[in-house]
Amino acid sequence: MPTVATPTPREGAAWVTGASTGIGRAVAARLARDGWTVLASARSADKLATLADECAGSKGTIVPLPCDVTDLGGTKAAIAKAKAETGPIALAILNAGTYRPDSLRTFSSTETIAQFEINVFGAFHCLEAVLPDWIEAGRGHVAIVSSVAGYRGLPRAMGYGATKAALINFAESLRLVAERHGIKVQVINPGFVRTPLTDKNDFPMPFLVEVEDAAREIVDGLASSKFEIAFPGPFVFILKRLQSLPYPLYFSLIKRQTGA
Repeated sequence: MPTVATPTPREGAAWVTGASTGIGRAVAARLARDGWTVLASARSADKLATLADECAGSKGTIVPLPCDVTDLGGTKAAIAKAKAETGPIALAILNAGTYRPDSLRTFSSTETIAQFEINVFGAFHCLEAVLPDWIEAGRGHVAIVSSVAGYRGLPRAMGYGATKAALINFAESLRLVAERHGIKVQVINPGFVRTPLTDKNDFPMPFLVEVEDAAREIVDGLASSKFEIAFPGPFVFILKRLQSLPYPLYFSLIKRQTGA
C-alpha cells in the first residue's frame, strides 16, 4: 500500500465548510495564518467576507466560497469555480453541521432529517465534489468533523448523535478504501467547544474547550498520521471507557449522571 502523504500549502488550497462561525471559522483562520489559501464555505457570504477581511494580514489568504452543502449541484459548481480561479484542492475539512437539542416530547422526524441533510449528506456532497480529482491525481486529504457524541447514545442528542455516529462509521469505511489511492482520511471528534451551537445547551458541559484551542488541536492533528483527532484528552478517555460498558451498566450510569 502506498504511503499516504500529508499535503502542504504548495500542493493546493484547503477547503473548510461551515467556516462562517465556530470551529470552522477558527480552523480557517488558523490555516490562513499557516500559509494556506483557504476556500471558506458557508451559506452566509457576508460572514465569509468579514472573515477574509480579518485574515487579510495572514501569511495565507481566505477566499470566500459561499455554498449550501445540502445542494449537490451548487456545491459541485462552487468547487469547479474555485479550481478554475485558485487551482487544485489539496485538503478538505468537512465541518458544516448543526445541532438541535431534542426530547421525547419534542421529537420531530422533520428536524432530525434536517440534521442528517446538513451533517451527513452535506459531507457526502462535498466529498463527491473533490474525490474524482484526488483519485486521478493519486493524492488528497479529507478530515470529517464528527463528535464524541457519536460514540454512544446520549439524551437530548438523539438526532445529532445519530448523525455523528454515521460520520464516524463512514470515515472508518472511507479510510479502508482511500489509502490505496493516496488519499488521507481522518475523523475529528471534539468534545464540548464554546461555539454558537453549544450556547444552546442549558446543562453543564464538562471539559469545555475554547474555540481557538480546538482549532489548534485540529490543525496540529491534521499533520499527524493518526486517524482520529479527538479532544479534550480527559473527556475522550472517559467516553472511550463508556464505549466498552455493557448496556445495563451504561444506561444506568448515564441516567444517574444526566437525570434522563
